[in-house]
Amino acid sequence: MNPTRDEDALNWAGDDDPTLQNGSTDPARTEPSALPAGWTIPQGAAHPTAVPSTTDAASPEPDGADVTAQPDSAAASSAALVGMGILAGMYLLYTVGWFIGVARIEKPISDPVAEFMFSLGAWLAVAAPLAWFGATYWLTTGSPRARRAWLLIGVLVLAPLPFILGTGTLA
Repeated sequence: MNPTRDEDALNWAGDDDPTLQNGSTDPARTEPSALPAGWTIPQGAAHPTAVPSTTDAASPEPDGADVTAQPDSAAASSAALVGMGILAGMYLLYTVGWFIGVARIEKPISDPVAEFMFSLGAWLAVAAPLAWFGATYWLTTGSPRARRAWLLIGVLVLAPLPFILGTGTLA
């Protein structure tokens, strides 16, 4: 950064807001509370960077995660996120498939109560994939393994058979 803020390439209004300052007038000094547990800044360094402390580099974080295991957990969380996106897309396609399958069904029912019950069941079938995904995601927040298992069970159970088989009649 330039010594004068007027020569900066990107100068935004409000850059001089005192609430945006970290409280230190020395730009080379970082707040200790901003560092992860077990990390220190070497004293007297020309360009201070946070490095793991040599005394407790292998000690676990307070939440139980090891500092050295972060790249593996990041890769695992990326794979889990991609998998969750694929499953969410499948459930969305199942909802569209159920909608198309229900729209194809011809209703030869003349009784008003039976016709209402049939329509209710058909629209509940359309909503079932979204309801399953939402309930599974909400009820299994503490257990990712159970979430994946229940979502995979839903993929098998909620397949839109009227759309897949191409049937359009009750008989």
